Amino acid sequence: MEKAIIGKKVGMSQVFDENGKVIPVTVIEAGPCVVVQKKTAEKDGYESVQLGFEDVLERKLTKPEAGHLKKAEVPLKKVLKEFKLNSAGSMNVGDVVKADMFAAGDRVDITGISKGKGYSGVIKRWNAQRTPMSHGGGPVHRHAGSMGSNTDPSRILPGKIGAGQLGCEQVTILNLDVVKVDPELNMIVVRGAIPGPRGGVVFLRNSVKNV
Repeated sequence: MEKAIIGKKVGMSQVFDENGKVIPVTVIEAGPCVVVQKKTAEKDGYESVQLGFEDVLERKLTKPEAGHLKKAEVPLKKVLKEFKLNSAGSMNVGDVVKADMFAAGDRVDITGISKGKGYSGVIKRWNAQRTPMSHGGGPVHRHAGSMGSNTDPSRILPGKIGAGQLGCEQVTILNLDVVKVDPELNMIVVRGAIPGPRGGVVFLRNSVKNV
């Protein structure tokens, strides 16, 4: 059965396995989430559910957002996310999804927004090589340098590395192990790092590759 939930990154810690080895883990506050909307193959052409996470005041929502939630007769939620699941048919509007949907040993894919690092140079952004630091290099040691555009094609081709916005983009980490689940604390602990800062919203679902 396919499973999914919305959560919030709490931070990183470490646990010890049965052999006494340290495992770096990320703690996620997952759910509780409520089913806000259900789509069916007969009506919409595919099956999915929209989950809502984290309570919010009505004045902090737009009128269409508040109306959408009131129509479903569910508590007002700050974060909404639609998941295509083969188990969507067994879920109904108003159902609550909790962290115990997952169990230790599951493999999950986690999606989040990576930390934004602002406008960055070509060395930090693309790990480019700098020019030699010997005498005569001038104040251009960390510049991009020549792009190598010749008479043909006489232009810079799209996709050439350069300075620009670094981070603040959607990133998905595949095949992370679920180390521990605590339903009372709405806590899911996964091995390794996940995208985003502390407090960042993340989306968990079954691993799609299972390698």
